[in-house]
Amino acid sequence: MPPKAKITKEMILNAVLDITRENGYETVNARSIAGKLQCSTRPIFTCYDNMDQLKMDFLAFAYEYYQQYVVNYSNAEHVSSYLVLPLSYIEFAREEPHLFKLLFINDIDLNMAEAKDFYKEPDNEKRAEHFANDIGIGLARAKVIFLDLFLYTHGIAVLAADKKLAIDKKSAEGMLANVLSAFIRQEKTERKI
Repeated sequence: MPPKAKITKEMILNAVLDITRENGYETVNARSIAGKLQCSTRPIFTCYDNMDQLKMDFLAFAYEYYQQYVVNYSNAEHVSSYLVLPLSYIEFAREEPHLFKLLFINDIDLNMAEAKDFYKEPDNEKRAEHFANDIGIGLARAKVIFLDLFLYTHGIAVLAADKKLAIDKKSAEGMLANVLSAFIRQEKTERKI
């Protein structure tokens, strides 16, 4: 009889991803993972000292999954480059509500005592720089608009993930384009004053 396949961290993380996508992270435990992998719980604790360690690895793994989702969305959809991130964020919330809630509601690593704290996260600073280039305004004003757009987008995404708002891609694109136009118009008006 051939030996059973060795359970790896990648296999465990993929099992946790499947469980989370289907039922939410709150249903993840050693038994549910073992059931998904059709093994005992022992291999899980051979790879991980405890469930907290596994969760830390899984959050990074799930965020990589989200980043690949954004890349795939960008390659598949024909939208303005400055709308790819907000539109893919909303679509991810619609298609992957359990993962969205885990990454961007329950375990979001963002402490915003003040609006400027949004840019303590390096990725947000880089995104704002790209956004400034895409819409053709200075970085300082683009950061204000980008944060406003994020807050607006996050609200829509949360409602979509909770099934409180049924919104399709075309409607989301129209809403985001309208609010972004208003933000940019306001920026140009304030610059003239």
